[in-house]
Amino acid sequence: MGVGGSLGLGEETRGGGTISARYKLLELPLSIRAQALIGNGVAIVPTVSYDIPVNWQTDIYIGSGVSVVTGGSTPVGDKTSFVIQPGVDYAIPNSDLVVFGNAIVAFDAYRDKGGAAFAIQAGMGLQF
Repeated sequence: MGVGGSLGLGEETRGGGTISARYKLLELPLSIRAQALIGNGVAIVPTVSYDIPVNWQTDIYIGSGVSVVTGGSTPVGDKTSFVIQPGVDYAIPNSDLVVFGNAIVAFDAYRDKGGAAFAIQAGMGLQF
C-alpha cells in the first residue's frame, strides 16, 4: 500500500494524488495492482502486470487494465478506457518501505475529443 502524487499530461495538465496497492502472486511473475487517482474527479485503475526482477530490491513491470472514471476530469481522462502501465518498484534495504513510479497511458480517454491521456505517478508505500 502506498501514497503519492500524480500528474496528467493529456489534453489538459492535471495534478492530484494517488493511492496504490499491489498483490504479488508468489509462484508467478505476475502482480495485481490498483491505483486510485484523486483530483477533480476520481479514477480507479486496476491492472495485471508482468514483473521482471532486476535485482533483490528492484522490479520493473508492464501491466494492462482499465481506467474507470467516477466523475470529473482526472489525470487519465474523463471516461472509462483501456490502459497500459509500465513502472518500477524499489524496496529500500533493511526496511518495509517501497518507492514506486509508473506511467499510465489511457487510450480513447476523453468523451468529447477522444485521444490518449498520459499520467505519471510516484510515491512511497509499505510492504507487508
